[in-house]
Amino acid sequence: MNPSNAIGWFDIYVNDMTRAVSFYEQVLQKKLAPIGDPTGETQMMSFATDMGTYGAGGALVKSAQGRPGPGGTLIYFSVEDCAQEAARVAPCGGKLIRPKFSIGEFGWVALCEDTEGNLFGLSSVK
Repeated sequence: MNPSNAIGWFDIYVNDMTRAVSFYEQVLQKKLAPIGDPTGETQMMSFATDMGTYGAGGALVKSAQGRPGPGGTLIYFSVEDCAQEAARVAPCGGKLIRPKFSIGEFGWVALCEDTEGNLFGLSSVK
């Protein structure tokens, strides 16, 4: 695996998608676009993202699994195979919140909690 930036994607959890989209579009002066959720569990509106250029993409997300406010932003670390890193979480003092699961054409993710109680994700293409 070629070295890459540590952050591969971000989610900003929201309670009111319409309100949140309006806020970010007004503040950033950029349109957000709906993206399909392969899990069927969330509503997502993506910030403009070109996966072939420098930087991380991300989206506003309405989901029962995340909440807005302190701790409401979820960072995904890009890894080779998220199951491998997820297996190391509990032995290192964290918690595996959701084991590796498919996000369709975008690959796989696992949700974890660190030793400080912060939720983070691991993202991989295999």
